[in-house]
Amino acid sequence: MLKELHILTRDGKMNQDSRRKLKQVYHLFQFIEPLLKDLKDQQGAITLVDHGAGKSYLGFILYDLFFKEFQDAAGGASHIYGIETRQELVARSEELAARLGFKGMSFVNLSVAESITSDRLPSRIDIVTALHACNTATDDAIRFALEKNAKYIVVVPCCQAEVAGVLRQNKSKSLANALTEIWRHPLHTREFGSQITNVLRCLQLEAHGYQVSVTELVGWEHSMKNELIIAQFKDLPRRRPAERLNEVMQTLGIEELKERFFVPA
Repeated sequence: MLKELHILTRDGKMNQDSRRKLKQVYHLFQFIEPLLKDLKDQQGAITLVDHGAGKSYLGFILYDLFFKEFQDAAGGASHIYGIETRQELVARSEELAARLGFKGMSFVNLSVAESITSDRLPSRIDIVTALHACNTATDDAIRFALEKNAKYIVVVPCCQAEVAGVLRQNKSKSLANALTEIWRHPLHTREFGSQITNVLRCLQLEAHGYQVSVTELVGWEHSMKNELIIAQFKDLPRRRPAERLNEVMQTLGIEELKERFFVPA
């Protein structure tokens, strides 16, 4: 399978870039596997959606290492959906899944935002993943998971620019606030904006009843976009994180992003 994905060459070797990708995906699998086992023990069949699938390295490895064996036992009820905007990658993944006999995989040519309301996906999804879905695509993946009542959400955010842009735009309005020194310089604006984006995402998930943990995916030498957010729905109290979310946005002067990081009324 790794040869089919062009991670390994025909003689079983790999270059540095392929080694880096495989290390990231395999590390992510190690985080996801206990969640899959929990779902399997509780309910049997599992539905998983992988957003921003690209060449679907994550989906194929998840299927090969976990779903394939479980698929046979469950009579084909479990399923992995790969969401990808590039039609040529969708077609390539469909062809590869057919060639490998991975009947419980399908690929949908949609943006993450479009997938939220698409009738091409089930109304309920058990686990949602997004590995390096750029900028607001991670927020759309979270919104998708919330709409689908996902029990688990696993995201590795990438290239967060929206919050940094709003901080930059509103900087002159907040000069009286000494906190603006944190993002006065352009480099700090970018880095602080990225940090705050993930903080807001965690608060948003907590405000929907999820228990959230944040850790590193792999070492920084492999990827600078390294933050892994894992959320499990536990129907926890929502009021405090919702208040904190609003307080943070108000303090930083980014209230216009409330729709992006929406919380229940």
